[in-house]
Amino acid sequence: MHYYITNNTSTEAVAIKDIPEVEYATLYNDLKERLKQEQYHVAHYFATPDENRLMFYIVLLDDKEHQIMLARFAMEYYDDIALPSLTALHPALHPFEREITELYNVHFGSMPWDKPLRFAEARRNRNSTIDNYPFYTIEGESLHEVNVGPIHAGIIEPGAFRFICNGEKVLHLEIALGYQHRGVESEFTSTNNRLRQTLLAESIAGDSAIAHTSAFAAAIERLSDNAISDSLATERIVALELERMAMHIADTGALSMDVGYQLGQVACEALRTMTINTTQAWCGNRFGKGLIRPCGTNKPLTKEKVEMILSNVEQISRRYAEVSDDIQSSPTLLSRFEHCGIVPQNEMQRIGGVGMAARASGLLRDIRSSHPWGAYNTEPRHDSCTMHDGDVMSRLKVRCEEVQQSAQRIKSLLEGYTTSEKHLRPDYECNLKPSHLSFGLIEGWRGEICHVALTDDKGQISTYKIKEPSLHNWLALALAVRGEGISDFPICNKSFNLSYCGHDL
Repeated sequence: MHYYITNNTSTEAVAIKDIPEVEYATLYNDLKERLKQEQYHVAHYFATPDENRLMFYIVLLDDKEHQIMLARFAMEYYDDIALPSLTALHPALHPFEREITELYNVHFGSMPWDKPLRFAEARRNRNSTIDNYPFYTIEGESLHEVNVGPIHAGIIEPGAFRFICNGEKVLHLEIALGYQHRGVESEFTSTNNRLRQTLLAESIAGDSAIAHTSAFAAAIERLSDNAISDSLATERIVALELERMAMHIADTGALSMDVGYQLGQVACEALRTMTINTTQAWCGNRFGKGLIRPCGTNKPLTKEKVEMILSNVEQISRRYAEVSDDIQSSPTLLSRFEHCGIVPQNEMQRIGGVGMAARASGLLRDIRSSHPWGAYNTEPRHDSCTMHDGDVMSRLKVRCEEVQQSAQRIKSLLEGYTTSEKHLRPDYECNLKPSHLSFGLIEGWRGEICHVALTDDKGQISTYKIKEPSLHNWLALALAVRGEGISDFPICNKSFNLSYCGHDL
C-alpha cells in the first residue's frame, strides 16, 4: 500500500491532494499485518466531513525508520455499510473507532467495545448520556460494585469509575470520561484569531501547557512555512524538560503521600514549587503559559535567566536524587510499590500504551527517540529510560531517572548558550496554506501528543484534532488494578496520573 511519507523534522505541511486516497479494504489489509510489528503504531485516526463524503485520515508512525506515514479513505456520508473493525484485531485502535462511531454513526462490524468515548456535545445519539452508559456487569452473589464519581473528589473533574469486586479484590474496573462537553477541538475551527487558538492550546491540559502549545505551534509553523530558529527550538525544549521535571517530581510526592511517607511528600512539594517557580521567573507563569507562541516568542532567554535556570536545575537535581534514593531504599515503600499494578509489555503494546507508562513496561514509545525534533535530533541522541516490571515501582523509577535526564539535557543545552538578540516576535497574522494537512508531534511528560490541522481552500483551519497520551493509557490503569486490593487503587492511579480534561475534548 502507498503512503505519503514524511518525518518530524520537516518544516512543510502536506497538500491534501498529495495524501493517497485508498480503498478501506486496502488500508484494512495493510494495517492488519503491519500493526503486528512493534515498530508501527497509530498516532491519530479520525474522520471529518468533506462536502458530501466522510473523509478518514490516518497518521501512522514507523518508530524504527523514524517516518510518519499518511493515508486517507472516504465513504458516502450516509452510507450504512459496516466497515470491518481494526480494533477486533488491534485493540490499540479502540478509542479512534469509538470516537468515529460516536460522532458520525459509522458502524464497525465485529467491534468488540462499541461504547461512547466522550459523550461529545456533537454526538449523533443525543440519548446517549452518562446516566445510561452501558457499564460492564458480572453476576455473582459474592460480588459487589463500588462506584466513584461522577465528579472526582480531588481535582473536581468528571470521571466515573465503576469497580466490580470480590471482597477487597478488584475483578474489573471500567472508566467513563468526557461528559463535560468542553468542545476544545471545535473551538479551534470557530475562530481565525491565532492568539485565541494559542490560548486554547495552553488550556487543553493545564499540567501540559508547554507540550500542547509546542505541538500547536509546530502545526501552525508548518502551515505557514515559518521555520523557527535553532535558538528558539532550543528554548522550547528547555521549557518542555522543565515541565517534565516539575510533573515527575509532583507525582513522586503524590505517591509518597498515598503511602504515608510524609518526608518524601514534603520534599517533593518543595522541589516541584522550585521547578515551576523557575518557569515563572522565565515567563511570568508557573505552568509556562505565555512562553510558547507560533513563529516567535515574547519571552526570549537572557543571560541572567540562563544562569538562574542552570543554578536552580542543578540544585533541584541534587536534592531530588537524595529523595528518590531514600524512596527506593525504604523496605516499607518497596513493599507497597513493587509487584503492584502490573501491566506487562505485551498488554501495553496491545492497547497502544505510550509515554513513561509504556516505557515502565519495557515498551519503547518515546517521540524524542523515534521521531526526534530540534535538539533531540542532534548528538547526543536521546536515550529513553525503560523498566521492565510494569508495576508502580517501575513507573516511579522511570520518573526518577527522567528528572535527572531532563536536568542533564537542560544543562547541556544552556551551558555556553549564547542568547540571541534577533528573536522574532510571534506572528498571529501569518497566512496558512489552503487545502493542506499539518501536524505537531511532541513527547510531553505523560507521553505522545499529536495535533493535526486541516485547512480549507481559503487557508482557514477546518478540522483540528488532538490526541493526548491519556487517551490510550486510561485503559492501562483499568488493567493495572485487576487482581489488586481496592485500597491499592490510589497508588495505581497516581502512578499513571492521567488527564481527565485532556481526554474531554
